[in-house]
Amino acid sequence: MSFISFGEVMLRLVPEKAGIKLASANAFQVGFAGSESNVASSLALLGNPAAFVTKLPLNPVGEAALASLNSFGIDTSRIVRGGSRIGTYFIELGSSIRPSQVVYDRQGSAISDIAEGEFDWEQILKGKKWLFLSGITPALSGQCAAETIKAAQVAGSLGVKVAFDMNYRRTLWKDASEARRRFDQVLEHTDILFGNVGALSDVYGFNSKASSELDQTLEAAEFAANNFGLQHLAFTVREHPSATVNTVYAMYQAPSGRATSNPIEVVITDRFGAGDAFAAAFLHALNKEWSAREAIEFAAAAFALKHTIAGDQHTSSEAEIRAVMEGHTKGHVLR
Repeated sequence: MSFISFGEVMLRLVPEKAGIKLASANAFQVGFAGSESNVASSLALLGNPAAFVTKLPLNPVGEAALASLNSFGIDTSRIVRGGSRIGTYFIELGSSIRPSQVVYDRQGSAISDIAEGEFDWEQILKGKKWLFLSGITPALSGQCAAETIKAAQVAGSLGVKVAFDMNYRRTLWKDASEARRRFDQVLEHTDILFGNVGALSDVYGFNSKASSELDQTLEAAEFAANNFGLQHLAFTVREHPSATVNTVYAMYQAPSGRATSNPIEVVITDRFGAGDAFAAAFLHALNKEWSAREAIEFAAAAFALKHTIAGDQHTSSEAEIRAVMEGHTKGHVLR
């Protein structure tokens, strides 16, 4: 089993009709998603053995979440059952000058109430190549933070590489200093960091005077490398003139040097899960031992392509991602 990730999978609710705000919606599209499970599903759909670790309640909603994970080919055999509820999040998709908005309802979820010892990390991680973690799970409860840190520590002791996405969700933390304290302990065992300028600014006070988003990102990568002692960083870049049209690209920094992808302009259908698609695609490329240039171009193409797909899950094949990577971005009908 090559990849394993740990986190919360949630019920995702979005107003059924485009352009409807949460306050006036009376019908919702229902799905299941979460950063770490999104990465697992993308990796599995790209043909990689991928497992997901979480805790789900023994009720019909928990069963539906489990069925959703299984439908992508994810190994769910290590999921613990128990607790009273699954976390939920509501998404109001933005358009033009109106931003998207997320409302969380995840307090008291099954995973946030986990007890010490519910996960046997040495057994879970035995024989794995990569562990994927994000900055979201440590925000859910003290024990979730402890388990995330422990998973990273055990992975390091077993020679399992750790990929950490520094997702920072302001509404889940009391303040940034608490996030910084917990992130620091995960970063001690991190082999590759995924992120962007915003997370480093919010949590670590990074400040750039560079005028372009790319130059800011390059400075942020240097900041992270110097402060966290990391040799491998893959960051997304976003030019954000509106909620509907963005230009996206990415950069990878390694001991051998830097590689920056070509920019891709996207008209956005749903941007949620795009960063997860990027992380999964990059890990897929690493697993294939592609060059740094090929890896970052592939991951950036996946990042861009996910914006065109409704829902959190990135369901594109390697061939579809490669087509965008190779410049096929005009949207011609395939017959």
